Formats: sequence, C-alpha cells, structure tokens
Amino acid sequence: MNLLGIHHVSILTGKAEKNFEFYTKVLGMRLVKKSVNQDDTSSYHLFYGDAKGNPGTELTFFDIPMLAPTHPGVSSISSTSLRVRDEESLQYWKKRFEEFGVTHEDIKKRANRNTLAFEDFEGTKLILVADDGEDGVAAGEAWSESDVPVEHGIVGLGAVLLRVRDQKPTARVLTDVLGFEHVGTYPSVDGDELPDVHVYSTGEGGVGAEVHIQERPDLPKERIGRGGVHHVAFRIPNEEEYDKWAERIQEAGLMNSGKVDRFYFRALYFREPNGILFELSTDTPGFDVDESVDSLGQNLSLPPFLEDQREQIEQKLRPLTLNE
Repeated sequence: MNLLGIHHVSILTGKAEKNFEFYTKVLGMRLVKKSVNQDDTSSYHLFYGDAKGNPGTELTFFDIPMLAPTHPGVSSISSTSLRVRDEESLQYWKKRFEEFGVTHEDIKKRANRNTLAFEDFEGTKLILVADDGEDGVAAGEAWSESDVPVEHGIVGLGAVLLRVRDQKPTARVLTDVLGFEHVGTYPSVDGDELPDVHVYSTGEGGVGAEVHIQERPDLPKERIGRGGVHHVAFRIPNEEEYDKWAERIQEAGLMNSGKVDRFYFRALYFREPNGILFELSTDTPGFDVDESVDSLGQNLSLPPFLEDQREQIEQKLRPLTLNE
C-alpha cells in the first residue's frame, strides 16, 4: 500500500467572508464545497480547490469568528505549498501580490525548486512552488472562471513543512508506518545556523507527495488560532485500502479516531509523536457526489446524515454572504 500524496490541508479562519475574497479573488481558486464542520455544525467549513475539486488540490477552512491569532512555534504545520506551472508563473504572482498588497518574499530555492512564500490576511504561511515539468503525482486543473490566467493558475497542493523540536519520532511514523521514503535535505531559508530541512516522499513522488520537516528546538510550542493549520490529510485511493490503513494505524499503536465517514471521503485521524494531527482520506467518492461539477460550492451542502437537521443547522449558522 502506498499513500498517493497530500489530500487536503485544513486551516482556521476567523472571517469566512474575507477568506473567500482572498482565496477566490486574489488566488483564483474555486470554492468547491460550502458545508459545515461535521463535529460542530454551528461552524462553516469551506473548501477551495481546482476546477473540479480533485483530491490533492484543496485548502479547507473552519470558520471560527473571534478566534485569537496563532502564536507560532513547534509541533505545527508551519507552511503549505501551492503548485503553479513554472518560474514564469512565480513572476506573475510576485507582481500580483504587489498589486494586491499581499505580504511576500522574493523567489527562493527550496528543495531545488523555485518558490515564492507569502501570507494571507490572517498570517497563514503559504508557498507557491513551480512544477517546472517535474515528474511525480499529477497536478489538478486550474480554475478558468477567475481573472488569473489559466496558465498561471494554482493547480494543487505541494509539500507541507512540519516544524518540530526533534524530527526523529515524526520521521519514524512517516517511514515505518506511512511508507514515506527519506529522499534528501536542503538548507533552511530561515538562517544558515539552522539544521537542514529533511524531505520525505510517498507514492509517485514530486512536490504533491512530500512532507518537509524542520527542527527548531529553540522555539516554544505553537498555540494555534486563526491562520493556523489544523491538520494535513494524505490520500488513500479507495475504501478497500482505507480499511487496510485503519488496521495498520491500529497495529502501530497510534491512538486514533477510528473510521470516520465524512460522506465526501472516508477519514481517519491520529497525532504523530510531536503532536501534529494527521488524517488519512480516500479519494472517493469526491465532492461531486451530491452536486454536479458545474455547480460545486454554490449552495450549503450537508451530508445525508445531517440533512434531516438542515433547518436547525441553518438557524444556528450566522448569515454568510459570499460575494460571487
């Protein structure tokens, strides 16, 4: 069994309206599902992805108004990468960020790839990474209904960077339990005196199938709030393998959620030894199981097991006006 790569990354926001404006109007991503947090149905859960809501392309956000800001530190997912076509696209985005007043760095090399780090309005750390024809897990399809040219559009998720005090126990879970392979290191961009960043890869490899680990024993533990990353999910192709992965996680002695049916995918959650929340998620059945691809994200979607509570759920939700 091999995990295919990164399935989605889930983040906390304190302002869904501004979040929608940033990720659709500035970044040109598509809102592919407007739903609720199934563990707290008084909170919205927004999913942004590629043109078809393909696995491996989604950033998701839990909307929690009045949330305090994140205090950065270790035991965290400190940045998330988004894939674009090439260095020319990075140049386009650098100019766009300047036009929109988005905080960003210069183009830098990370893991021998051209990258452009930036932040959203809540301080979420994001990195655009150029595919530049690299082999590996396939990218998605850029959304054409935005003012971002398709050739420069975001086509999926890249590597996540984990920040920990000691990378060895996290690495053991990645390699011994999840089947990742250590494929190299690269110098930290945070300072020459810091240890190299370790790169772990799964499936067909490439930036869409990597986890990067940075050791920072000098930092306190993160206190997560708005702009912080809640968890990263890894891709399982189907439910048959999902059952086998559930057994493997249990046999490894990792405390976990057990099987969770999210309707759009099947999930299983557990924390690795440094306390970072991992999820395993199936590619199937997908976000078009209850909406056509053309109408994704246009209405409040609820899984069948919550549909009979729709009236009560909608009454508890705060009004949410998204400027389409």
